[in-house]
Amino acid sequence: INYRIERAYETLEEAKILAAHEHWDTVANRLYYSCFYIVSALLYKYHIVARTHSTTKSEFHKYFIKTQTFNNSLGKLYSDLFDKRQEGDYQDFYSFDKEINISIIFVIKKYLWKVFYYILILRKT
Repeated sequence: INYRIERAYETLEEAKILAAHEHWDTVANRLYYSCFYIVSALLYKYHIVARTHSTTKSEFHKYFIKTQTFNNSLGKLYSDLFDKRQEGDYQDFYSFDKEINISIIFVIKKYLWKVFYYILILRKT
């Protein structure tokens, strides 16, 4: 769990560094992975096995969004980042722009804190 949490924050820092150099496609990739790592830590905490990115997304929605543990906006953010990463990695001539990436960095930081805080509370129980 700790490893995934650390990777989530490290990957967010990578995104900030890449943004400073205007590598927007890679920023989008790092933002997705930042969320992926924190969601993976959360699933692991509950002993929920997810071996693929798609399964990680669907299990997060199933156990934490549909149950309203986290609000729909977190689920939508994760799904949107998942889709953007897919498009960026697998579609030719797809490019992210500065405005989308800059605004989302701040949202991701809040997202990570919400999930991290939830994991932290659960560790004590």
